[in-house]
Amino acid sequence: MPPRRAVTGRSQEPRQRFVEELRLLRSRKGDTLRQLGETLGWDWSLFGKMESGHTLGSPEVVEALDQHYGTPGLLLTLWELAAGDPTQFRERYRRYMTLEAEAVSLWHYAVSVLPGLLQTEAYARDLLSAGGSRGQELTRQVQARIGRRELLDGDAAPRFRTILSEAVLRTPLENAEEWRAQLEHLVALGERPNVIVQVVPQELGLHALTNTDTMFLRLPDGHTVAWVETGYSGQLVEETAAVERLQLSYDLVRDLALSPVESRKFIRRTLEGDSCEPST
Repeated sequence: MPPRRAVTGRSQEPRQRFVEELRLLRSRKGDTLRQLGETLGWDWSLFGKMESGHTLGSPEVVEALDQHYGTPGLLLTLWELAAGDPTQFRERYRRYMTLEAEAVSLWHYAVSVLPGLLQTEAYARDLLSAGGSRGQELTRQVQARIGRRELLDGDAAPRFRTILSEAVLRTPLENAEEWRAQLEHLVALGERPNVIVQVVPQELGLHALTNTDTMFLRLPDGHTVAWVETGYSGQLVEETAAVERLQLSYDLVRDLALSPVESRKFIRRTLEGDSCEPST
């Protein structure tokens, strides 16, 4: 049986179809982007980014659009298809990497592994190998990750803060010497004027970002975006209200973390093989 031929003239690629439907519905309604923003209560530029394909927006925004256009469930279904398309993770990550290179400051929380900007080559290789990379592809990915570290070098380097769950320091490399080198590298980076490293001890229990790796990027125009990642996917969050909610969670975790000075002592005790109990 021959393959079914699409007769609508619409794109069969999930993200592009979502974008096309957004544009079509707004055109039929006769709204400008500013009018849409004023009616629904979101910054109009968000809808422009959604219609250009730069972001998918959040489910809350899409549900509001469905209600506004009288298309219950249509846009949300298209959004779910676009968000679940595996090709979209690569596209979102490429956009994130572009924004990371432009950022004037970055702040981060790590659940169980070090952020790429702080990894040694050995750490990056072990981590990427565990994720399934092999051969030339592994070599390429390691080189790309190590190249990213240059972002923190030089007089014009952005400010970078990372808050590490203690689990990060309790998950060593198989090679003890390579793990020691990684921890020494971490201590040295924490002594740079533009880098702040803090630790959240496990004894403090659950908190607002217990299972969420998050990176915030402050861009030159003052706008902040966030990258939220699991072991299998990632999401670029650009909608202002969603970013602000994540920032509030981050601030609560920062209040729990050891100071930069105490955090360096904590990491050094890990190097020495001690119990890593915070000093009093």
